[in-house]
Amino acid sequence: MTDKLRIAVADDEALIRRYFQEILPDMGHTVVAAAADGEELVAACAREKPELVITDIRMPNLDGIEAALTIFAERPMPIILVSAFNDDDLVERAAQSQAMAYLIKPIERAHLETTIPMACRSFAQIEQLQAETIRLTQSLEDRKVIEKAKGLIMKNLSLDEAAALRAMQKMACEKNRKLVDVARLVIESEDRS
Repeated sequence: MTDKLRIAVADDEALIRRYFQEILPDMGHTVVAAAADGEELVAACAREKPELVITDIRMPNLDGIEAALTIFAERPMPIILVSAFNDDDLVERAAQSQAMAYLIKPIERAHLETTIPMACRSFAQIEQLQAETIRLTQSLEDRKVIEKAKGLIMKNLSLDEAAALRAMQKMACEKNRKLVDVARLVIESEDRS
């Protein structure tokens, strides 16, 4: 079961908005905004900071896909798109958006009960993968800096690789700095000479 969420919903049909406002709290969630169009949804999300968005696609002023892209750019969160249509162009546009799910109307409670937790899990997995990618990229960049500094020490002090690394580790320990920071100092020192 998904944690209880703060949800913003949008649909140009008042009956659908009312349905979400009744069914979602019955499932334990809080509806923090119920917008009639995409512009209203974007403003409500900026103000209310929901944890999930459920939006119709075809709405006046700004459609749900454009609204979802704007919301996601401001503050990433799981987004579920809803439509009475499933034509190829619409599905392709939805696939290019940041949406975690696409539901076809009419939407039943069972659809929401399965889609909401799946969208939240998928979103969490994507965030975790992005964080891991950033960490690995930084680790690779740090390794390159360390290797370059180690090469400079080997050349300048006529040390083998292991001895150059030990020299950098000793410096890092003495200065109470990270190895990569010491490596940057070695490179900067070489660049100045």
